Amino acid sequence: MSIPTRMNPYVKLVRPLEDYLLEVVFDNGEHRIFDMKPYLRSGVFIRLRNHAVFKAARVVAGSVEWPGEIDLSHDTLYIESRQIAGLSAVTG
Repeated sequence: MSIPTRMNPYVKLVRPLEDYLLEVVFDNGEHRIFDMKPYLRSGVFIRLRNHAVFKAARVVAGSVEWPGEIDLSHDTLYIESRQIAGLSAVTG
């Protein structure tokens, strides 16, 4: 019996930036930028238009959460983000 492996890395750190961007550091060492603007149009994500709520992002169990049971999975954050130029995976 084999142990399933996860396809995408977990979130290690998150930092809300201006213009509804998130700087996300994954446990594989990659630093990436995730644009939240497309999500702010519908559902529970509308609440993140409030800057105070958006800036309350935190890492929980490898994903990102906000107050009010709003969250994004590590898969979504990794797949839909872009790597920050000049920063590569940390080795060692």
